[in-house]
Amino acid sequence: MEAGALSAFLAMGGYAAYVWPAFAVTAVVLIGLLVASVRSVRCREADLARLRAELREKSEDPTGEA
Repeated sequence: MEAGALSAFLAMGGYAAYVWPAFAVTAVVLIGLLVASVRSVRCREADLARLRAELREKSEDPTGEA
């Protein structure tokens, strides 16, 4: 690819001032969603582990009382 062709591609036909910021905003939003999703999964897994531990403790209780 020639330097002129690359420059023309990056200029986006004169719309680079609109296209590249749109790509940047989209990337930031998608990364933010990924981070939020990973945090949510970790929180839910911790809650699930806590609930499973409580359930195990209740099932091991010989009196049947919680």
